[in-house]
Amino acid sequence: MDTNTTKEQNDIFARWDTGRGGVIEIYKNGDELNGKLVGSEEPERKDTKNPDKDKRQNKLIGTDILKGFKQMKTNEWENGKIYNPEEGKEYSASITLKSDTLLVRGFVGFSLLGKTVEWKRLKEVA
Repeated sequence: MDTNTTKEQNDIFARWDTGRGGVIEIYKNGDELNGKLVGSEEPERKDTKNPDKDKRQNKLIGTDILKGFKQMKTNEWENGKIYNPEEGKEYSASITLKSDTLLVRGFVGFSLLGKTVEWKRLKEVA
């Protein structure tokens, strides 16, 4: 992103409730957008399904769930990956920001063959 970044473009850098017991914090990594698990109903849960056997004893908290997203348009990021720890699999993904809702679409191959979930922005406590 350039130095003319708008408030709307920065609105994605927040904490998001996945609706499934997790909280993802989206952050900037160079010119990419990533998101890591920072909260969970099961904070001690391990990444037992990770395809890398060496990582299966790691806690899920702190794991990057979203990786490598590039901004394509205002409020749209594509060409990233989403990790599903329930399966230990990574999928292609896109993200669309609509006010306080993040539409996260994971798919295999083509975007038509996928699923979209809604994450809600967590309000910051002053």
